[in-house]
Amino acid sequence: MPTTLTLKNIPDEVYERLKASAKTHRRSLNSEAIVCLESVLIPGRVAVSERLAKARALRASLAKAKFGAEDIDAYKREGRQ
Repeated sequence: MPTTLTLKNIPDEVYERLKASAKTHRRSLNSEAIVCLESVLIPGRVAVSERLAKARALRASLAKAKFGAEDIDAYKREGRQ
């Protein structure tokens, strides 16, 4: 079950950076704090920059394949059988 945590005496600079980061990522202050804590404390989590690099590499490799709408529809149907 999730636990509630109250933080006190947060330095102004840390608060402002967290607030700006939350706004950039379109998250609440609470959600942004959780994401920041998870990224530091939970091992094995993939960094955003690494995930983006992998997605871009995948996109680039697929761009060479030139899938058409018909191909995509065929693959969708294949997966449903």
